[in-house]
Amino acid sequence: MDTILQLSPETQERRKVVSDFMDEHIYPNELIFEKGGDEADSLLKNLQAKTKAMGYWAPHLPKEAGGMGIGFLPYAYMNEIIGRSFAAPRAFGSQAPDSGNAEILHLYGSDEQKERYLKPLVDGDIRSCFSMTEPAVSGADPTGLQTTAVRDGDEFVINGRKWFSSGAIGATFAIVMCVTDPEQPPHTRMSQILVPTNTPGFKIERRVEVWGDPDSNHPIIHYDNVRVPVTNLLGPQGAGFKLSQKRLGPGRIHHCMRALGQAQRAFDLMCERALNRHAFGGPLAEKQTIQNWIADSLVNIQAARLLTMQAAMKIDSGDEARVEVSAIKFFVVNVTCDVIDKAIQVHGALGVTNDTPLQAMYKGARILRIADGPDEVHRMVVSRAALRKYRSGEAWDFGAF
Repeated sequence: MDTILQLSPETQERRKVVSDFMDEHIYPNELIFEKGGDEADSLLKNLQAKTKAMGYWAPHLPKEAGGMGIGFLPYAYMNEIIGRSFAAPRAFGSQAPDSGNAEILHLYGSDEQKERYLKPLVDGDIRSCFSMTEPAVSGADPTGLQTTAVRDGDEFVINGRKWFSSGAIGATFAIVMCVTDPEQPPHTRMSQILVPTNTPGFKIERRVEVWGDPDSNHPIIHYDNVRVPVTNLLGPQGAGFKLSQKRLGPGRIHHCMRALGQAQRAFDLMCERALNRHAFGGPLAEKQTIQNWIADSLVNIQAARLLTMQAAMKIDSGDEARVEVSAIKFFVVNVTCDVIDKAIQVHGALGVTNDTPLQAMYKGARILRIADGPDEVHRMVVSRAALRKYRSGEAWDFGAF
């Protein structure tokens, strides 16, 4: 059995297998994946076939859904290594947003929905997107979403505009958050509806360039009188917010574990560079400032890692771990940004070129301070939880956190 401080033999073996796979197949081919195109697609299919044959496909899902069935914490320990490269999650069938969409379809999808959407998604035959954020309202407060789904006979008619629907270009279907019950309280107004992207009225208006990347796949989508059968409703009507929390909580832990993998890889690169780069009469590793950066980075990574594993253990036990998930969402990502930033500084100008993965890692980590809820919202969740205790005459129990 895995704990925060001790790994089971099975988890240790899985981590070794994944690490060896990364060394042999992922790291040497990162530039190919970054360029994209036919060569990258062919290589990806080949690697996906390898992980399937190894029994390492879809580690986030139970066996009955087509995954490894190892549980949340063991997967978190795997994801820490998978997350060291942006190219790796797709090779293991655990890339976002498909992983979260698959989890929610497994939990709440009808038999028909699982056959039509979940099975090919898990098999890696199709891609998907999660369409929630809107340009007209704050993404930090999803109760204000304006996209509507009005029932007309046996169909929902969806109207609205979404953006940052990551992965939408090339996706076969979207899970769309819509207002279906406008007269209900804010947290029960919305539903999630499955929308095939070839449905008339589903229009990708334009890409949204992120960090100046013209190939960013975070487009604006216009839902213009999109009609889908009422059987495309995912879960109960009015339960959209509940489903999104069920999806986003575990998803945030996945993000944090991948971020920790990035931080650890940046730490490796920083230490190697400090030992091998000489300036002012000796290696950078002998400079006190660099030594302080290395010490602070090591301790902060380990602290963030333990906090994340504790949250994963609570999720595995059936607890939603809302406070713990919010805590790691802002703490882990800020640690990751800081470690990568220091690694870039140690590399000098080399650190902001494509000759190292650091510049891409930093951009990805910085985005996570906004994605899945900005830092400020998660800090608010943690502080409110603490203050509720003190208002009721209790003290915060750090031992139970």
